[in-house]
Amino acid sequence: MESASYVHLRQLLDQGKISCVGLVQSHLQCIDNKKHLNAFLSVYADESLQRAAVVDQKIKAGTAGKLAGLVVGIKDLICYKDHPLQGGSKILDGFISQYNATAVQRLLDEDAIIIGRQNCDEFGMGSSNENSAFGPVLNDLDNNLVSGGSSGGSAVAIQADMCQVSLGTDTGGSVRQPAAFCGLAGLKPTYSRISRYGLAAYASSFDCIGVLSKHVEDIALVLEVIAGSDENDSTVSRKEVPLYSKEILSAPNKKYKIAYMRDTVESHALQPEIKSAIQKKIDQLKAVGHEVAAIDFPLNEYVLPTYYILATAEASSNLSRYDGVRYGYRSPNATDLTSLYKKTRSEAFGKEVQRRILLGTFVLSASYYNAYYTKAQQVRRLIRDQIKNIFKQYDFILMPTTPTTAFRLGEHSDNPVEMYLADLFSVQANVAGVPAISIPAGKDEKGLPIGLQVVADDFEESKLLRFSKEIIELT
Repeated sequence: MESASYVHLRQLLDQGKISCVGLVQSHLQCIDNKKHLNAFLSVYADESLQRAAVVDQKIKAGTAGKLAGLVVGIKDLICYKDHPLQGGSKILDGFISQYNATAVQRLLDEDAIIIGRQNCDEFGMGSSNENSAFGPVLNDLDNNLVSGGSSGGSAVAIQADMCQVSLGTDTGGSVRQPAAFCGLAGLKPTYSRISRYGLAAYASSFDCIGVLSKHVEDIALVLEVIAGSDENDSTVSRKEVPLYSKEILSAPNKKYKIAYMRDTVESHALQPEIKSAIQKKIDQLKAVGHEVAAIDFPLNEYVLPTYYILATAEASSNLSRYDGVRYGYRSPNATDLTSLYKKTRSEAFGKEVQRRILLGTFVLSASYYNAYYTKAQQVRRLIRDQIKNIFKQYDFILMPTTPTTAFRLGEHSDNPVEMYLADLFSVQANVAGVPAISIPAGKDEKGLPIGLQVVADDFEESKLLRFSKEIIELT
């Protein structure tokens, strides 16, 4: 029952064959049985059971919302009123959210049940969930392997049936990469499709709230609820939100033109089994009548450096607010205001966050601003323009989600550059601002999941989700 889609469970709930309370109890049992995975930082057991009982009554009365009984976990970067928010960091010790993120409020308005707060890399900075102040999240397939990051807790919670859907965040692949490592579907929508109000910022021009689930149709339904304009976020799109859950079921007997980036599939960094799995999917798509062609993307080598220059610059600015003065951790060793700032930040920020703040501060400094930051902004525009040009000819771009399957805990911890290369294929969608999804595409020789990434043009999530479902069903 745990692996059934919410769409199926909702039918059973409406027929009275199962209850929301029973669903929550089942997920709570999974959380308890697998707490060693370290996926949740807070579990709202009593509260979620009470809410489930209320939702059961609404279902009986015929007044239940669109997501009644959907059990959701939220990443520890998304505000949930009167509940802790720490961003996986010591710097926010004791902080309690004062309001709901817009995405959270919209879930609650449709009678979803939030079961807990999920572990993540500190402020979303990491590709393995080893940078959390609360310890790493373990992969349920093999506890010696990473979960992926930074939404590792959000992915493992789905993988281990601790909840039905997770809200994660994706700044450079942080929903799609853990989805790939855990054998799930993970969507990063178009930048501005979902309000960022109530999301603790890492890099504001890249950050997106994303959705993880075992089922693409569940992602479509949640996106339909949480997307759309918001008076609290001036950067969010005012475009109408389609009925994704209905559109994903329509089957326009259309054959698509699909591009795959030659240098990603032929990259020497790509694990051979991933290359084989993607080639198999390409062959299957051709066999059912889609047109698939290899293309070159000359700017590919600049995507990762551009991302790390701009994202660290924005992190340097965004994280300056954590100073020990107004909330969160305050160093007990401070002697004056300057030492309060220095000691609080050096004691409470982890090494990776410190590294990115320093990098960002460097590229924003007067001597290097034009050489690095301005140049990277110009390159970002070129990358987006080239991606948009591809979509004038093709419906989708295919590429690997990750260069390898899940690696061992500690394998890349001593080499930040090796760790950054885990984002090699995922950052492109964030730099360009376009939507992308990772879906399961087979397993390697050790039985570890392989992720296939599908990228679409701005605001084409309906088409992207429908096509993703079609690829998953190919055999």
